[in-house]
Amino acid sequence: MALENDTLAPDFELANQFGELVRLSQFRGRSAVALVFFPLAFSGTCTGELCELRDNLSLFTDDQVTLVGISVDSKHTLRAWAEQEQYGFQLLADFWPHGQVAKEYGVFLQEKGFANRATFLIDQQGIIRESFITAPGEARSLAAYRAALEELRQPA
Repeated sequence: MALENDTLAPDFELANQFGELVRLSQFRGRSAVALVFFPLAFSGTCTGELCELRDNLSLFTDDQVTLVGISVDSKHTLRAWAEQEQYGFQLLADFWPHGQVAKEYGVFLQEKGFANRATFLIDQQGIIRESFITAPGEARSLAAYRAALEELRQPA
């Protein structure tokens, strides 16, 4: 079961595509975070989704929201994919222990071995303000991101 809105987002530390360690708590007081779980790098639906986010990055940066992708892929796979697709945001490797962060957020699909498509909008205090998950195989819409960002703009 995915974490509910208005709950404290679990802190974690994962390597990004460059091997740098990133903690969710490092954004507290500095920036809201859009945490975007996706199944696998280089897959068609995931590439389409993240390219759409890349092409609309100003939706996030205009609101001072840091966009962060996360999957069970290795940092090496994520780096190759990010370079190929020219992603201008961090991708985090939930590689080992396998899918641990996705499990903490309640979006790991045990039978498939990867995370579902799930997005959590986390405010500057570390509280999940909005979230949405699509059915397996279904891409998230840009409209869903716009609606979630609108909710984030509302006072708590």
